[in-house]
Amino acid sequence: MRMVVIGALVLASLAGCAGSKMKEARTGTPYKTLASDKAPLVVAQCIQFGWQDETVFGVDAGGFMEPAQAGGFTIYTTAGDYFVDVSNAGAGATVKYYAAQDDYPAKRRLAALATCL
Repeated sequence: MRMVVIGALVLASLAGCAGSKMKEARTGTPYKTLASDKAPLVVAQCIQFGWQDETVFGVDAGGFMEPAQAGGFTIYTTAGDYFVDVSNAGAGATVKYYAAQDDYPAKRRLAALATCL
């Protein structure tokens, strides 16, 4: 029971850290902006599933999803270094991908999310 409580506290503190990183990143330009003809929920669930693939991302295979304040969904990694905002765009969705830096992991996550469009 104690481990469950400790685990919950760790996740809560990481979510707070990730949230501030994401808020700051949103003040700038997304790493990539993409469009899809699919519904936002379908795109968001696909990205979340893809980012949880341990064979591709190893121990950094975190993919968490929560509703966005302005509608749509946010999918993010444990530390919030990589995240996606999926929002309504007519009959489809707009996908804004944010990456802390332009590196190999950023490109791998972009490739994974591109398969969901």
